[in-house]
Amino acid sequence: MIQSSTPITRGVCRHTADYSLFPVFIIFCIMVDMDTLLHRDALSRFGYALSDSTRTQVLLSLRETPGYPSDLADQIGVSRQILSNHLACLRGCGLVVAVPEGRRTRYELADPRIGDTLGQLMDLVLAVDPTLCPKSDAEGCC
Repeated sequence: MIQSSTPITRGVCRHTADYSLFPVFIIFCIMVDMDTLLHRDALSRFGYALSDSTRTQVLLSLRETPGYPSDLADQIGVSRQILSNHLACLRGCGLVVAVPEGRRTRYELADPRIGDTLGQLMDLVLAVDPTLCPKSDAEGCC
């Protein structure tokens, strides 16, 4: 039997000798752990999407304007089949949505904040390592 007058900290539930409250603490811990898992999973999906240069190009292109698969494939320089696979991945990650328009399907970012976040992430990466800027040698842009 756990009997403690001081709470246990560092992410561990506080237990008392009164076990009638025990289920409340368990539910609280489960909810906190689920929130942590949800945040971790969301960031992992975003990182996975950015881990491939084709998917990153798609996201950056859709950041500017919504697009159709054939146009995106031509713009990025990949086959339509490859682009289709990457769009399916990005949809699965919850980053892009497909919007039917008659016989065609337009793709766009699922939330405008994704585009803002991509811009902020690029700014951060270039601030940390200015040599990644393609114009840094020629124009000293970074």
